[in-house]
Amino acid sequence: MQVSLETLSTSLRHRLRDLPTRADGREQLEAELSYGRHRGPAPASTNLAAVLLLLYPRANRWHIPLTLRPATMAEHAGQVSFPGGMVEPDETNLQAALRETNEELGIATDGIDILGQLSDSYVFITNYLVTPWVGILDSEPEWVPDPHEVAEVLHLPLTALQEPIAIERYIRRAGGIDFGVPYLPLDSHRIWGATSMMLGEFAAVLANCDLD
Repeated sequence: MQVSLETLSTSLRHRLRDLPTRADGREQLEAELSYGRHRGPAPASTNLAAVLLLLYPRANRWHIPLTLRPATMAEHAGQVSFPGGMVEPDETNLQAALRETNEELGIATDGIDILGQLSDSYVFITNYLVTPWVGILDSEPEWVPDPHEVAEVLHLPLTALQEPIAIERYIRRAGGIDFGVPYLPLDSHRIWGATSMMLGEFAAVLANCDLD
């Protein structure tokens, strides 16, 4: 394996604690015409949501699981996302991130070591304020995805977020307007939107972190 569990956990826990001064890293993956709205402020009517950026070893390398959403979903159909969803009234956003990860990927979450969180992201298209949590496992779990929410589990190598990260761009049309959208390629898929911006921030967290 590249870097040990203990070394990676200690390094990331320290880096994630420094939210106010950490370089954002999201701007390079911000779509045209969004004008920084993902930074908020979010309106009072905003729905709260949480996602989990989970690290685990696979084939002697650290990876992050991403979910390809089914084309039949009402929101985010066909998109690549972190496991996560809406915060219920009786739970914290961390509890929501863990619950949704369990429901979507069918993995036990009691062994996940939570290292910290990334910056909140306001998804203005769907009016969600999303809190991304970062956790780590000492071994790859057995994936049992819910077919209603996950068409495929994708495995992003952590080394793909080391500088320089591979950013590509495509033209998207919405509301009769064409605009450029940066994305991170993963096999034949495009990681864009809030998910890619969170990964961009995490790439900034990983900067100068030795993964070998």
